[in-house]
Amino acid sequence: MDRKENVGKRKRHVSVDIRQMEIDDFATVFHLGEKLFRAQRVPNLYRTWDEFEVISLYQGDPEFCLVAEMDDQIIGFALGNTISKSHSAWKYGHLVWLAVEPNFQRQNIATKLFNRFRDLMLESGVRMLLVDAEAGDLPALRFFLKMGFANPQQHIYLSLNMGTRRRELWGKNLKARNKSQHKNHE
Repeated sequence: MDRKENVGKRKRHVSVDIRQMEIDDFATVFHLGEKLFRAQRVPNLYRTWDEFEVISLYQGDPEFCLVAEMDDQIIGFALGNTISKSHSAWKYGHLVWLAVEPNFQRQNIATKLFNRFRDLMLESGVRMLLVDAEAGDLPALRFFLKMGFANPQQHIYLSLNMGTRRRELWGKNLKARNKSQHKNHE
């Protein structure tokens, strides 16, 4: 790689505001997540991005739902929650989703979102912060290690496509209905 290419790959620092998400931000955050968290891209992720994800996290812990805004445009978000277990003095924080618009990646926006998220968790008494990523998502793994996370554990999730079984059951139900209708006509 020559010097000119290397200069172009350096991180740019942009002026971005990190603020708490508001109700008016839901649609923008949802559509950005829909663009980035596709099942084809992360097929083994146990969580799914759907129309209720933003609302449910906001309803549970709105103070841990943040957006990154530049020139009145939302270009990233961090969504999380806290977990308290009975019979435990520990309060856990979970960074559930972190996203930055592709055109603005590698400009320290994710770092700014994470740092603000981490600070809010500290202020709320969280003793351990959790995050998960797909095992093959090396950029995410490198980012979280850089943010201070340690001891990554590989976790296996299995899936079962129910399409074949559903078609079998649908066929059996159809036969049973036809048989029942045939008896009623006799």
